[in-house]
Amino acid sequence: MSAPGWVVAKPVAHRGLHGGTAGLVENTCAAALAAIAAHCAIECDVQLSRDGEAFVFHDERLERLTERSGLLGDLDAREVARVQIAGSAETIPSLQGFLACVNGRTPLIIEIKSAFDGDMRLAERTANVVAQTDGPIALKSFDPEIMAHLRTHRARLGLERTPLGIVAEARFDPAEWPELDPELGRRLAQFLHWPQTRPEFLSWCVHDLPHAVPLLLREGMGVPVMAWTVRSPPDWEIARRWADQAVFEGEVMKSPPA
Repeated sequence: MSAPGWVVAKPVAHRGLHGGTAGLVENTCAAALAAIAAHCAIECDVQLSRDGEAFVFHDERLERLTERSGLLGDLDAREVARVQIAGSAETIPSLQGFLACVNGRTPLIIEIKSAFDGDMRLAERTANVVAQTDGPIALKSFDPEIMAHLRTHRARLGLERTPLGIVAEARFDPAEWPELDPELGRRLAQFLHWPQTRPEFLSWCVHDLPHAVPLLLREGMGVPVMAWTVRSPPDWEIARRWADQAVFEGEVMKSPPA
């Protein structure tokens, strides 16, 4: 399938519309509602609890955004659901709860986090939740094995109408990606997984634009490209020139280049 137009129709609020004077926290329902009110799409992340439930949270560890410490994946779903987000009255939302909050009112781009270890439980659980939900939802990941798995099992998982994409950048620095084997990092940077993944949209690092991979996919194959993460007017100008849409943070969305 080809990605429908809604995938890049609206600016995409990175982890919801958070920060700013309102002090909203990323990947919360409040940040999602703020994005909806601003007529933006939403990007969120999912992590897996010990007993196999998908939760909307970016980090593997809890310390940055909560009063708890340790790995989210060491807690079962009941425990995760009780962890309060620091600076918020909210707790970590389950993917089901987050989708109910959004309620199909704006496109949602879900990034499936990965340790690049071949574990497909989070991908499967995310797919199961998404398949039971109405509304425009797309799935993506840095991990090509996850996206190849979802593509292979698309019919079984009920994802026939769900766009599948890849998140990528031009280099995978071992200091920033310690979990990656250097050879895998090279393959990811060179997009050598294309025959297995064949993404229907691409999420590409704005600081690595222009680049041959997004140019070829966008201009040669009609694959829509979103640029992440846009945090300044110059970033937005790069996204406007070399991509179809911006995944943005902060106040920059108020005055993007025309």
